[in-house]
Amino acid sequence: MCLAIPAKILEIDDGVATCQVGEGDTTVQASIMLLDEEVVLGDYIIIHAGFALRRLDPKEAEETLKILRDMVELMGGENYEHEML
Repeated sequence: MCLAIPAKILEIDDGVATCQVGEGDTTVQASIMLLDEEVVLGDYIIIHAGFALRRLDPKEAEETLKILRDMVELMGGENYEHEML
């Protein structure tokens, strides 16, 4: 299963954002070249298959991450966290 996930931009270099996923140390890289709006450090974006799809409101991003964390907990906890968050 592949999910689009919210992530916070930590760094931007040549059209690629390094982003923090969730509250831990997990980072991912995503191309921001498909976005139709400018993003800056600290913005949240939704990422799918290595591409940023759109910028998210911080409150929306936090709510979505909470839902994903709740799903992980219901599925058995830590065993699934690295796959989703």
